[in-house]
Formats: sequence, C-alpha cells, structure tokens
Amino acid sequence: MASDIIKIAVVGPESTGKSTMSAFLAAHYQTVWVPEFARGYCEKLTAPPTWHDEVNMFYGQLALEEQLLPKANRLLICDTTFITVKIWSDQLFGSSPQEVLDELPRHPYHLYLLLDIDLPWQDDPLRDFPHLREHFMEVWHRELKALNANYTVISGTGQDRYERAVEVIDKYLDQNSNN
Repeated sequence: MASDIIKIAVVGPESTGKSTMSAFLAAHYQTVWVPEFARGYCEKLTAPPTWHDEVNMFYGQLALEEQLLPKANRLLICDTTFITVKIWSDQLFGSSPQEVLDELPRHPYHLYLLLDIDLPWQDDPLRDFPHLREHFMEVWHRELKALNANYTVISGTGQDRYERAVEVIDKYLDQNSNN
C-alpha cells in the first residue's frame, strides 16, 4: 500500500551526486527512484527560469512522486524534493510561491540524506553557482531544520559515500521496523 512506503529524500546543493546516489540506492533496495523533475524541465527552457517556471517545477515534482509511489518496493527514493523550488525561488526572486510554502509541511519524508559538498564540482549547463556551495549547504541545513526534518549529512567519496548512505537508511529501517 502506498501509505506504507518509506520516502527517502536525497537532497543537497548542486553537484553533490544526488542523481547518482538515488540510482544507486534504488538499485540497492530494489525499488524505484523519482528523478528531479526540474532538470528535464530546465533542459527545455530557452531563457532563465521564471516565477511561473518555479511553480510548474513544484507541481511537476509532486506529480512525478505520486506517479511513482505505487511502483515503490517498501522505499521510494526521491532525487531531491520540491524544497529545491523554495531554495531557488528565494535565491533568484527573493521569495517563494505561496503554494510551495503551504505544501512544504504537508509532504514530509521519513528520512533526508543531505549530500555534502565534499565532491569536486562537475560543470553542467544547468548548474549555476559553483562559488556558492557552502552558502547553499547552510541553506539546506536551515530549511531542513525549519521542517524539523530527520536528516543526516552524507560525506565521503566513491564507495564510502554510498556505503554511508546505506548504513544510515538501514539504521533508520531497523529503528522503525516495529512501527
């Protein structure tokens, strides 16, 4: 049943390996993962994203999660969440769409893996702020604390990074197996 699915959010600043981590975790736990809707959306844009685009990305991320939730096997791995829309809107426009703010507390995740900025920056046409990684790491901490989110920072490189994520998820599953 979809309500029994444990939602794991893989979040963090740009170029921290969220998509790669999400794919790894989905394969490890034999489940599906929700890709970042904004990436595909932004690839099609011919100009910088507007306020309306941010709202579209918010609704797109929610719809994609809802679409994939019934296909999940115990865990749903989410490559980012629509908190990203809030963070980018705040950065680019100075505020966030009200519907995003209203929905944030209504869409909790059981566990957030906040990927650390200890990986080298990888250039990508959709990445904008290589010089603001520490700033965005602080923003992620602040946003997750504001939601009273259960989160753990995942650091390290290579296989160590993946093993740390699995260790954190397994610990969560063990601690919550009777609930």
